[in-house]
Amino acid sequence: MPSRRYHEALWQGLPEGFEPSDLPVRRRFLLDRVGAGERVLDVGCGEGRFAAELADAGARVVGVDVAEEPLRRARARHPQLDLRLVPAEGAWDLQDASFDVVWAGEVIEHVADTAAWLSEVRRVLRSGGSLLLSTPAHAPLTLMRLACSRHAFASHFDPLGDHLRFYSRHTLAGLLADFGFTAIEVRSAGGPPWVRRVLLARAIRRRYCPRRRY
Repeated sequence: MPSRRYHEALWQGLPEGFEPSDLPVRRRFLLDRVGAGERVLDVGCGEGRFAAELADAGARVVGVDVAEEPLRRARARHPQLDLRLVPAEGAWDLQDASFDVVWAGEVIEHVADTAAWLSEVRRVLRSGGSLLLSTPAHAPLTLMRLACSRHAFASHFDPLGDHLRFYSRHTLAGLLADFGFTAIEVRSAGGPPWVRRVLLARAIRRRYCPRRRY
């Protein structure tokens, strides 16, 4: 499968044991919003760093990724974790409404079919469950810097780069609302506005309200 080969090749080019970007701020955001005993799906779990942190905090975690290489590394480092391969396109082999929380750290910007991906996220979340995600921020000052610097623009929007989508607080919140999420909170964190910052989002899967019969 071409997309599987693509993702495997990306991971083969990454050193083992590298530290995830914005680790302290993303870890604090995640652990502050997940309770012990909750069922958590870590989408794009990579080498399992966040999945292991969640498990240590008492959550019941399943980690999934679209490439075998990160899962191989994660199994070697964290053999206690439940780690599974899922397709880059199509349905995941996970039951409907089977998780209290879905965590997707630095994943959504890599997704080609965002509509299908968010539909799967919504499907596996229980009614009232939480979606937590992070993605690079593209605030007005960031965009101004990119527009004013040919080098910065070329580096950031590298035609061969693996980031396919670029989000601001407004566009991310609007996207989540379009896919049946409510109580949406999106904030930016990290460094000053003119350097890398990260968006941190929390949204609730809208509860199903059966129509009354009269």
